[in-house]
Amino acid sequence: MKRIVIIGGGITGLTTMYDLQGLKNQQNLDIELVLVEKNDHLGGKIHTVEQDDFLMETGADSIVTRNESVAPLVKDLQLEDEVVYNATGSSYLYSHGALHKIPEDTIFGIPTNVDSLFSSTLVSQEGKERALQDLESENSAFTVDSPIGPFLKTFLGDELVENQIAPVLSGVYSGDLDKLTLATTLPYLVDYKNRYGSIIKGLGANKERFQKSGNKKFLSFRNGLSTIIDRLEEKVSESTILKGTTTTSIQKMGEKYMISFDNHEKIEADYVVLATPHDVAQAILKDSVLDQHFNQMKNSSLTSVYIGFDVPDEELPANGTGFIVSNGSDLSCNACTWSSRKWTHTSKKRRLLVRLFYKSTNPAYERLIKLPKDAFIEESLSDVKKSLGIKTSPASVEVTYWNNLMPNYTLDHKQALQSLTEEMKMHFPNILLAGCSYYGVGIGACIQNGRDTAKEIQSSLTCL
Repeated sequence: MKRIVIIGGGITGLTTMYDLQGLKNQQNLDIELVLVEKNDHLGGKIHTVEQDDFLMETGADSIVTRNESVAPLVKDLQLEDEVVYNATGSSYLYSHGALHKIPEDTIFGIPTNVDSLFSSTLVSQEGKERALQDLESENSAFTVDSPIGPFLKTFLGDELVENQIAPVLSGVYSGDLDKLTLATTLPYLVDYKNRYGSIIKGLGANKERFQKSGNKKFLSFRNGLSTIIDRLEEKVSESTILKGTTTTSIQKMGEKYMISFDNHEKIEADYVVLATPHDVAQAILKDSVLDQHFNQMKNSSLTSVYIGFDVPDEELPANGTGFIVSNGSDLSCNACTWSSRKWTHTSKKRRLLVRLFYKSTNPAYERLIKLPKDAFIEESLSDVKKSLGIKTSPASVEVTYWNNLMPNYTLDHKQALQSLTEEMKMHFPNILLAGCSYYGVGIGACIQNGRDTAKEIQSSLTCL
């Protein structure tokens, strides 16, 4: 019998466990499965909290529907009747003390036609005319490995990028566009530019790709995202799950590995999946050869603040689902989701629930993170008052600190991951790295990574 130990009980580790258990039962694989999680609950960055009337997601708040790995898993887990989709509405940018509607027919703030470009209130006439150069210019220098910031500015101009596109993209990818590659953000833009001669024309021609789900672009569950975690936990219950257990080290013992924990217990394993943040994996493996590659991988921090008000949802000043904050704003937050408007299941009494995001890329973050929790909440209430005009005292508040836990795929990420993977195969065969530190930050990408990891182990087992 082969023992497989999965360290990390987030969505990647759980999906790996779920698929391996399925393969075990279908193919009569002679394996024992163990999952180890340092927290007292599973889910990682997926965790639903219920306060009073409100449902709050302390981490991710939804799953992108267009990822091909999502629907099959939801069906396998028989959760289709629990699914809810995002309500539709306009998105805004908060700039110069006012909310500006992000124009229709944009993708990540990038126009898909000339009418959309000229409808923007965020860009001057001169900036719009500069962006039209995209229709005539050619790409001779950029590839998918180029940084996305210079690529966009070269063809669309500084003003459109800085005022409209960068706030949206930085909100999604949590990083400096000059340090994020096209490959790890929007790789198809290079192909569109080369094939159609224009980023704008390319997006316009492929608009259905981004709208094929109609308005149902994101999904959650009527009782919160933790629903999928709870169901996965139920499905893998015949295997061993150790919660509240921190992995401290892994030592190679011939062809096997000895895993040690903070409670001084040890487990011997034939295969190990490290579905943890990269710095946690680095600390567990304690290998100087791997350190040089691990050190090239970067994280950032984020603090999320939910505020529930005992006022009707209709008191929001605009019909929309939230706003992103432009650079140089008088607000301290990076973005604000109008959760009760975007996700009607988050407030059964239709009271107002908003969620503010504070990222370490924000110049104000270093000051904010040093504040006591009560002072941080006061800063958040000030942001709500300035942007939405709501002065009421909160009915519920939930603050979550994600310190150094948000992966940033820098220009060096692809090469660092390739080198790290090669070194792992040489020095730690049958230990696999998995999770958002390496193969994609969205829940859909993590699900796919978990399924791919299970297949890789199954393939190795059948070759024995």
